Amino acid sequence: MLPAIVIEKLPRLVRAIKLLVNEDPEEAVILADELSGVTAMVAEKFTNDRTAEGIQRALLLTVGGVSLGLEGLLVEEGVSEEDGDAVALDILIEDGVESVFQAGFRLIRELAALPEDSLVGEYDNDPVYAQRRLKELFVDLCTADPGESWTGYERYLGQLQQRQGVQAVVRAAQWLRKNHFEGPVNDPDLNAEGVIALAVIFAVEGGGTIVARTTQKGFERFVKAVRKDNPDFETGWAHFLDKIPAPHRAIIAERVQTYREHCTVLQSIRTKAPMKQLVAELENYAGSELDTEYP
Repeated sequence: MLPAIVIEKLPRLVRAIKLLVNEDPEEAVILADELSGVTAMVAEKFTNDRTAEGIQRALLLTVGGVSLGLEGLLVEEGVSEEDGDAVALDILIEDGVESVFQAGFRLIRELAALPEDSLVGEYDNDPVYAQRRLKELFVDLCTADPGESWTGYERYLGQLQQRQGVQAVVRAAQWLRKNHFEGPVNDPDLNAEGVIALAVIFAVEGGGTIVARTTQKGFERFVKAVRKDNPDFETGWAHFLDKIPAPHRAIIAERVQTYREHCTVLQSIRTKAPMKQLVAELENYAGSELDTEYP
């Protein structure tokens, strides 16, 4: 078996600097001075500007932060990979290292602002927690050794896609809460998947009613109604989806398909399954959005 071919991909900043041999020597001096200034700023804010180790870590973060900024700017300008290093050097010379670093850090800040998980709590909006989360993300993605391959930009893109998907789920759940049949649900703690699960399950009753939170008593009423009236699930879902605005419809339609095929609550609701079993199964889907305390 042949060994895998590993293609070295140094940070974009390093690849661009290597082209300085073709530039005016004065440009190299200016860039070196600018890099030193950014490294000092990073050391002061994120590592430790009083120790050699802190300054070294700051240098790695500077290399990654500037490289991330360059990658983002190159994509914005539609530059090909073949021309990327030369254009990156032009950007560094024309815009300055600090400006490019700030562009990279802005990408990190915007990424950190996106939800990482569909379980949202009060702490997610806590400024202290948000700052710690920002720093951790910056260190994770932008630590770049100048002499080694760096995949920070690819990992950034992966996290961006994942978090945007989570954000779409959270926003869909927030819309469902806002349009809950008993009035908006105002609670800083949100189980987005739980909200969507409840809405999809209760939608089978028909009428297009939106249920974003329920109690055990409310669920028992629902089960008895379904067993008595035997509604057509597909008709209920069709009426429900008609009420969902376009930005959220794809997410919720996807969950409808999932629950159509795999939801144990819906599979058992028309059987003689005891209510206790159904409540336990619903809790697996709804989580904290189901209040199991009986009044």
